[in-house]
Amino acid sequence: MKDLLFTGAGTALVTPFDREGNILWEELEQLVEFQIENGIDAIIACGTTGEAATMTAEEHLKTIEFITEKVRGRVPVIAGTGSNDTRFCVELSLEAKKLGVDGLLLVTPYYNKTSQKGLEESFRYIADSVKIPCILYNVPSRTGCNIQPATYQKLSKNPYIVAVKEANGDTASVARTLALCGDELAVYSGEDNQTLPIMALGGKGVISVFSNALPKQMHELAAAMLRGDLDGAQKLNVEYLDLMDGFFMDVNPIPVKEALFRMGRISTNFCRMPLTTMTEANSEKLEALLRKHAML
Repeated sequence: MKDLLFTGAGTALVTPFDREGNILWEELEQLVEFQIENGIDAIIACGTTGEAATMTAEEHLKTIEFITEKVRGRVPVIAGTGSNDTRFCVELSLEAKKLGVDGLLLVTPYYNKTSQKGLEESFRYIADSVKIPCILYNVPSRTGCNIQPATYQKLSKNPYIVAVKEANGDTASVARTLALCGDELAVYSGEDNQTLPIMALGGKGVISVFSNALPKQMHELAAAMLRGDLDGAQKLNVEYLDLMDGFFMDVNPIPVKEALFRMGRISTNFCRMPLTTMTEANSEKLEALLRKHAML
């Protein structure tokens, strides 16, 4: 079995911006400390939730460096370095490796997309070029590109491809992937509301948006599944399922940043355009959920 980067709950960390779009470094450090103090098992820097798509390469690497330095080895740091340009992905990944990250999160190519053959060749090329643990990220609702179980089986033979963040919404496909790959490829849920079923199938945890706001609760849910406490995990899942869904009532990370703003964790709810703030109707719905869970 390949060594795992982590088991349990990893947070796809938001990046706080001011109203002009500048990164708020002090608040980012506070978010890192909040996560670690509440038992999170890993931190993912510059993923979708971190709005890496609107960062320059310089900002992207500076954010990865900053988070890695502030974590100080207390939990694994996994850097989102995926791209629809394979060569650029390798360049960015090699720079992230120099900064001391523990692993990489590699999203499938988007817009130009590719075939299953192209996925195999691209991910192998990246993994063999960088030579550190890689988590593939499958989110076809955003990319229009879906990794098939048979493709995972082939990619699992690569020693540096250790896991997948699966957000295809298809638990039957996840079951087939686990059956085909066995211990050669770990599966993390890429959707908070799929954590329990995917871990019940043999998944090793979740890369979470929800845990930006409630890291302790998501850690506890995943930990319960890892130790076989299905009843405990189910209770947490039932309690917080409405909030997990609520954080996706608008495009991620708009709702979770609104929640963190209302909770006083960040000073603005600003996302870089083309993302914007929530509609008034959705904002009221989110506030009701936060009040229900005593988060305000």
